[in-house]
Amino acid sequence: MTSNSLQNLYKKKTHNSRRSYGKSVKIFPGGISHNIRFFRPYPFFVNKARNKHLFDVDDNKYVDYWMGHWALILGHSPTVVVKSLDKQIRRGTLYGTANDISIKLGEIIKKSIPISELLRFCTTGSEATMYAIRIARAVTKKRIICKTIGGWHGFNTDLMQSVNYPFEIDEGKGMTGAEGDFVESIPFNDLDRSIKLLNSVKEDLACIIIEPVLGGGGCIPADINYLKGLEEYSKRNNLLFILDEIVTGFRLNFGSVCSLYRLNPDIITLGKIVGGGLPIGVVCGKKEIMKVANPVENRSKEQLCYVGGGTFSSNPLTMTAGYATLNYISKNRQTVYNKINKLGDIARIGLRKLFSDYRLKTKVTGTGSLFLTHFLSNKVDDIMNANDVSLSDNETLAKYHFSLMTKYRIFFLPHKMGAISAVHDVKDIQNLINATEKIIESDTLRLRRKH
Repeated sequence: MTSNSLQNLYKKKTHNSRRSYGKSVKIFPGGISHNIRFFRPYPFFVNKARNKHLFDVDDNKYVDYWMGHWALILGHSPTVVVKSLDKQIRRGTLYGTANDISIKLGEIIKKSIPISELLRFCTTGSEATMYAIRIARAVTKKRIICKTIGGWHGFNTDLMQSVNYPFEIDEGKGMTGAEGDFVESIPFNDLDRSIKLLNSVKEDLACIIIEPVLGGGGCIPADINYLKGLEEYSKRNNLLFILDEIVTGFRLNFGSVCSLYRLNPDIITLGKIVGGGLPIGVVCGKKEIMKVANPVENRSKEQLCYVGGGTFSSNPLTMTAGYATLNYISKNRQTVYNKINKLGDIARIGLRKLFSDYRLKTKVTGTGSLFLTHFLSNKVDDIMNANDVSLSDNETLAKYHFSLMTKYRIFFLPHKMGAISAVHDVKDIQNLINATEKIIESDTLRLRRKH
């Protein structure tokens, strides 16, 4: 089946979505409210989600591996969350005051992540990373932020640097151009080159912020020695080491990767899973660092670092959903993580074997319940960092995801990694592998083969 045939099949099955998109482009720039949610010819529109399935306005049913930007570890609308929200919504949706539900969620996060001696809730991951680097600058009295090339930390202005290829070019209009003067971008998983770059700015370096797994940058786990090396450099030079765990927090284990990798960061940012399907961001840190955001003890502008949180921070609905989710996982952690991590292994191993059997040039990356297939090109023969991802055959990846979606009702947001939830099962993974084999045999993708 050709690309045109696939598009025609998609259009045939999504008449109502096409109509909805026609209305949407008259309301929203590009017809969407998050840039990555658009794919050609137009995205399907969902009106219901339950367990592992999305249901669109044309009554198509998809097995979902996008899982709400990887946030839904228990699947869509899990009963434990829905029941808790049903009770809370009758008590109120927004108090605009302190509430005791936030204490319950805060306590479970604090107990599971030892460095979170103090934490602050906000509404998005972008806010959380914005506040984290603001705190770092306030504590160190330095200005430069270090991030990795291809690292994604949300849409806050300071961190919109070296996100997309070509990485040395500004990420778009609306920036002054001066933001990059206070950001140093280092190569992911290359400690020697990273330290050389860090040394060039260390006199004014406030922090290093890094994802333990590059999420938007290609589902690439950081090498443990790379993380440890950056942490040791931070301690040695009196700057803060920040782990951005908005994706990995409570995804790979119950809590932070710190317990898996024996890391000791100064600040951790959280989001996604800890919101239980509702909007959240969290800044967690050591007491001596987080105290700079204490408005009770620090009453002057010279003393206080403003970490406000926003109108909807700690809103009772998010706090309820987050607590219901983490409380459930806490009581069932062995079952949940054993299952999703095992399914992740089955998916990665199965896809690698399949592509190898057909002698196709691919690399399947990921860890735990996260995975992504990369189609290699004549420009790159391995996937080690975001630059390799950018030089791989991303057009074929988009076709692969579109084929899974259109012909087999298996949904990955095109180009993005998959996340397995507790409601997926072995049959789902086998169906994914079988569908992939059928796509290979159809030669729709015109895949590159090994010589």
